[in-house]
Amino acid sequence: MAYDFDMIVIGGGAAGLTTSGIAASFGAKTLMIERHRLGGDCTWTGCVPSKTIIKSAKVAHHIRHASHYGLTDQPLSFDFGAMMKRLHHIRQEVYEDADKPENYEAMGVEIRFGAARFIDPHTIEIEGEDGTARVTGRYITIAAGASAFVPDIEGLADVPYLTSETLFEITGQPERLAILGAGPIGTEMAQAFSRLGTQVTVLVRGQTILKKDDPELVAMLQKQLAEDGVQYLFGATPRNVSRQNGPIAIEVEQDGGRKIVEADAFLLATGRQPNLKSLNLDAAGVAYTKKGITVNDKCRTNKRHIYAIGDVTGRYQFTHMSEHMGKVAASNAIFKIPFKIDKNHVPWATFTDPELAHVGAREVDLQKKGAKYNVYRFPYSKVDRAITDGEATGLIKVFAKAWNGKILGATILGAAAGEMIGEYALAMRNGITLRQISDTIHPYPTYGLGVRRAADQWYAQKQSPTLIRIMQKIFGYRGLVIEPDPDRIV
Repeated sequence: MAYDFDMIVIGGGAAGLTTSGIAASFGAKTLMIERHRLGGDCTWTGCVPSKTIIKSAKVAHHIRHASHYGLTDQPLSFDFGAMMKRLHHIRQEVYEDADKPENYEAMGVEIRFGAARFIDPHTIEIEGEDGTARVTGRYITIAAGASAFVPDIEGLADVPYLTSETLFEITGQPERLAILGAGPIGTEMAQAFSRLGTQVTVLVRGQTILKKDDPELVAMLQKQLAEDGVQYLFGATPRNVSRQNGPIAIEVEQDGGRKIVEADAFLLATGRQPNLKSLNLDAAGVAYTKKGITVNDKCRTNKRHIYAIGDVTGRYQFTHMSEHMGKVAASNAIFKIPFKIDKNHVPWATFTDPELAHVGAREVDLQKKGAKYNVYRFPYSKVDRAITDGEATGLIKVFAKAWNGKILGATILGAAAGEMIGEYALAMRNGITLRQISDTIHPYPTYGLGVRRAADQWYAQKQSPTLIRIMQKIFGYRGLVIEPDPDRIV
């Protein structure tokens, strides 16, 4: 059968852009269908705007605490509207530089705007402003993304709540902000708005924030968040939301009792759900659950010619994983080269101040498996660049095999943690050990040198007092022999 396109990609976010670009670049006639605008969540409602406002908040924090750098503290005065205007400008700049249609059309990608739905396993119907059209594809990749999840809370529908999809469109700064959820988005925005002068209260259903991160480092970060003015209500379940001409009233159940939290804005940071409803997946026979489209490690659905990638699969909620999955799908579909999702080396990063990141196995995972490992620690208070920058709060923890330094996982709290964790991901993927990292020259003074200094601890713990005493006898050395101490930092 002759198809209209070799590859049809549904969705123009990070995942869809990656697959479309790769497929077209290697000779496949490619169509990308996007409902709204290219760039997806990352450019418009996620990474780019959130990191922009985080930077503004950090600058505000430095202004108020300038004495930390030997300068004079200044009261914070700023135009919230101007800050948001800058955010919108940066968002547009990223779009123009990387995501606009002309960039992909130059690669040979045809782009159509409208809602896509399956008619049969190879046929897609596109409903756009100019009417409805049907196209067929030899291969189809679903990259339809996800949307903010809105929990079922009584009265919520009658209150103007915020999600990540609307937060960056506000024009006025809320005096009081309530946030439901203490994952990465909720935590980042809690700190940012608090540093900008908003009174922030975070409602947490459980007893901890960032529950997928290392508890020790989370506790250190939470102390900083408290210093920044973020207030937490743990074990709090919202039961009712209302508004009567004044502030939003959130009725919360906590410790068997109920209390009212008042706020001028209410942000739902309660996760995301895959965009499945409009795709008509049943017509194509594609298997899915409420968590997302079911795929194997090659990003292939139960239909061999149909792939699904990014947030719509529910497997990962990271832009970098969406891009990775896009490469996996394109490699398998277009190149016929077996390529699987790298599940073992997925970096996580929360861009608070200090940043929190991890890759590979967490310590709790290793303990559950009964794995044998050592913990190699290095504090930011011994990273000279961190000291000069006034960023000495933080800790590097590496979980590795004692006998050969094979890295099982790493977690970092501190400045540039999101950058540094990439070195561990590279090392783990390529079998590079702590010994090899320690033997590699890192520039001084950098935060990255902390990665090497943490690796040095493996050498320090490998030292044998017996071997040293033998060397002393052979060569006549007379120095102090230090007994091994896992808590000693060199």
